[in-house]
Amino acid sequence: MKVSAFEVASRYVYPSLRRRLVEILRERGLKQTEIAELLHITQSAVSRYLRMDRGALIDVSSFQDIDERLRKLAGWVLDEKPDEYLIQRELMKIALEMLGKGYVCSFHSGIDPELEPGRCKVCLELFGQG
Repeated sequence: MKVSAFEVASRYVYPSLRRRLVEILRERGLKQTEIAELLHITQSAVSRYLRMDRGALIDVSSFQDIDERLRKLAGWVLDEKPDEYLIQRELMKIALEMLGKGYVCSFHSGIDPELEPGRCKVCLELFGQG
């Protein structure tokens, strides 16, 4: 395995979660500048997420439970206006949940030809519920 689970999480999962969070906030009628302020990121980053230039390799909306968690996170961000560290913590929790449920395994094997999906149980054992 050349690409670790942590690299997959930081380079692909986390940006995809953030992109989906931006989309959800946009669906609620917020402007790009408002989203940027709430999430403590730049307006240009928001624009790149919405154009699918960033965080577009994993469609996290296809995982109903993850999408629901992100919708709840969006509501919390709107209501509480948490600082960037609290938002990051929550996004990281969701990223680890995705890894622990095996949602990222097929993507991981697609970007790392040396990964043996039948043998790799790293994420399931480290981040799974069982």
